[in-house]
Amino acid sequence: MLPNDSQRPDPDALLAQVQAQEKKAARGRLRIYFGASAGVGKTYAMLAAARKLLADGQDLLVGVVETHGRQDTAAQLDGLPVLPLKAIEYRGKTLFEFDLDEALRRAPPLILMDELAHSNVAGSRHPKRWQDVEELLAAGIDVLSTVNVQHLESLNDVVGGITGVRVAETLPDTVFDRADEVVLVDIPADELLRRLKQGKVYQPQQAERASQHFFRKGNLIALRELALRRTADRVQDDVQAYRVEKSINPVWKTGAALLACVGPHAGGEHVIRSTARLASQLNAEWHALYVETPRLQRLPARERERILKTLKLAQDLGARTAIVPSADIAGAVVEYARSANISKVIVGRGRAGALARLWHAPPAARMASLAPDIDLIEVGLPAADAAPRRAAGDEAEAPRRPSRHWRYILAAGASLGTAIASVPLQPYLDLANIAMLSLLTVVLVAVRLGRGPAALASLVGVACFDFIFVPPRFSFAVGDFQYVITFGVMLAVGLITGHLTAGLRFQARVASHREARARALYEFSRELSGVLQTEQIFDITKSAIERAFRARATLLLPDDEGSLQTPSGAQPLDMGIAQWAFDHAQAAGTGTDTLPASPIFYLPLIAPMRTRGVLALLPLDGAHRGRWLLVPEQRQHLDTFAALAAIALERVHYIDVAQGALLQMESERLRNSLLAALSHDLRTPLTSLVGLAESLALSRPPLSPAQLDMARSLQSETVRMSALVANLLDMARIESGQVRLNLQWQALEEVVGSALRASGPQLQQHAVQTQLAPDLPLVRYDAVLIERVLCNLLENAAKYTPPGSTITVAAGVHGQFLQVTVCDDGPGLPPGREEAIFEKFTRGERESNKPGVGLGLAICRAIVEAHGGAIHAQPHAPGQGAALVFSLPLGTPPAPPEIELDDANDHETGKPT
Repeated sequence: MLPNDSQRPDPDALLAQVQAQEKKAARGRLRIYFGASAGVGKTYAMLAAARKLLADGQDLLVGVVETHGRQDTAAQLDGLPVLPLKAIEYRGKTLFEFDLDEALRRAPPLILMDELAHSNVAGSRHPKRWQDVEELLAAGIDVLSTVNVQHLESLNDVVGGITGVRVAETLPDTVFDRADEVVLVDIPADELLRRLKQGKVYQPQQAERASQHFFRKGNLIALRELALRRTADRVQDDVQAYRVEKSINPVWKTGAALLACVGPHAGGEHVIRSTARLASQLNAEWHALYVETPRLQRLPARERERILKTLKLAQDLGARTAIVPSADIAGAVVEYARSANISKVIVGRGRAGALARLWHAPPAARMASLAPDIDLIEVGLPAADAAPRRAAGDEAEAPRRPSRHWRYILAAGASLGTAIASVPLQPYLDLANIAMLSLLTVVLVAVRLGRGPAALASLVGVACFDFIFVPPRFSFAVGDFQYVITFGVMLAVGLITGHLTAGLRFQARVASHREARARALYEFSRELSGVLQTEQIFDITKSAIERAFRARATLLLPDDEGSLQTPSGAQPLDMGIAQWAFDHAQAAGTGTDTLPASPIFYLPLIAPMRTRGVLALLPLDGAHRGRWLLVPEQRQHLDTFAALAAIALERVHYIDVAQGALLQMESERLRNSLLAALSHDLRTPLTSLVGLAESLALSRPPLSPAQLDMARSLQSETVRMSALVANLLDMARIESGQVRLNLQWQALEEVVGSALRASGPQLQQHAVQTQLAPDLPLVRYDAVLIERVLCNLLENAAKYTPPGSTITVAAGVHGQFLQVTVCDDGPGLPPGREEAIFEKFTRGERESNKPGVGLGLAICRAIVEAHGGAIHAQPHAPGQGAALVFSLPLGTPPAPPEIELDDANDHETGKPT
């Protein structure tokens, strides 16, 4: 074989490449101008490129461009040939969209299509603009287009979590990835905010709203990072495609991709998890590879299943997995790394002994020899190789050591070996020193093998000392009684020393575990202290619990109705058990008394105010699944994690509530200020207009009938406009707290009569009935404001009922309230809008030629609630009219003043007093 045969291109790959190039040559080219948000200059850059191409003699056509009122962008559009838009009727309106048929008929070499993610109006050929672009490309027409990072489908939820705004118009990532060119248009966040303030992004009104919501500096910085990273991913794909096309074999270290090598041993999961953590830290793509040699193909089914589970774990953690059959493990790994341009290979630490390493070099050494340009990272042995698989938190178990019987055999052998090794030293050592060597062996056995083997080592050491060193030698007989005391002391010291050493070893291990738990809680709480989004809490909690408890964790959060929602990509869960745990605030599943047959443990996240969700854990301990839940200290540890996560969720919730309330308060304050300023400035000229209109109707000489009708119409409309401005001003004054109630004990009949007289012009074409109870008590209210309430209700009834209908005003005592009802026999309220009609700027009919701006009922609610009452609409069957009811608290009216009897008699007799 020639030296370069391994680098010779594959004929099949070459044929496929030629066919792909031929297909691509018949298709138009797509260039996307990509940016982090609106206003960075994507459309401007696209138009500037088009003008340069036009100046160079390139024929082109502007299909659709959205300038959004930006003068600089509109200036770039001047002089470019523009395709007329197509008019489409939609719900009684005429909308304009891109004319795909005309563009295909004209077939320009290049066409400009702004806003690639745009949704076409119903009635277009395709629902999305990117589908129009696909048809243009298929016809051989080159396309220039624009798109923002928030419109990419894969990043839509990420951007929504950052900005709080979910974009409805999305673009499949495959369209973006298939683009022939991607041009990043980028400016710093401060520069974009400056452009926004200058009105170069949106109109002033839109810019003000955008700066308070989407266009915050933090949002723009995060979006810019997403755009840069997505562009870098695209460039990485271009580099890889170029390497394949040019058959470039050496690794280019342009990226930080990782390759985890999975072996047949049990430590493969440790390598996978270590690589996943490293990839997460580097924010890098990673792969998992298993090389199946002929010898490994003969592995038992159980071991092969374990390898497949390891690869499945890698896939779940985000890796690209592959199984490559080859007799040369190192060569297959190097070849795969070169083909995928991977510069870092992760391998597990070898287990071969010294003799095996002398016999043949381990795969890692051969990889280093075959590919010196690839970085090799060796991962240490997993905990499973230093300790038997046991439930998390089972601290009473020792680290990995021989089986029970072998431990005792090793202990006895250690004492016997020490005695035999001490025989040549007998001429140089006293018996006391030899006894000390025996005690040292007992201590070492206790450290390594535990309490029981140390006791056996002490007994064997005393027996060997008696048999070998104490005269008569090689006999258990004792010639001197003092040696009996020596044996007893040796045995006691050995047993006590072994016991204390094993106890200290156990305490040290417990302290180490507790320190690890305390450190985990500290790191977890520190990470949670700075989060501001629910998605961050989800990721931090999931990773922390998986590290601490060797379990797969999933957070289930409720919606507004209290139903738990399954997150995308989560492990299969029993939502019925999870909902039960959430509703009852009790743990359920494995290790509990509630549905213990479930393999998953469901723990409610209980915060000080309410339950915030459920933490679902799937233990990964195989046969010991759920055993660690029975350890009280470990369960308390888990409960602490859950409590911290619940408090963080509640804190983020109330941050959102506070931000929303603050934003609403500021919006209300701004709107009230605008209303007050507007209505105050209009009130004086309108008052003058009303007076002039009245004077015009009474002018001398008398006006002609036609002129008189015009004067009366002018007067009527001026009065209506004045009332509208008065409503605006009253609404602003009420909500700003400037209105002071003049509360007096009065009869309701008077204010009803006054309201009917004031509303006489509006009620001329309607029949009015009053049904007031004869024994209505006095009520404490502001007569002017309650009259305003009645006038608004009567005017509202007259406005939305046909001429000739009947309007009824009724009043009566209901419990501790005086209830007043204004009802009619008109068409009634729209179903489901009984509450909405009392909101500001809400009308009974959305599309109506009736005058008004929807403030009358809102003013009524504000006035009635200021009196301590309530107002609502009673639902009726369609066609049975509407009834608006308000109630005022009764209270206890003061007693009338008493007249003394003597004074009364004096008045009757005419005597002076």
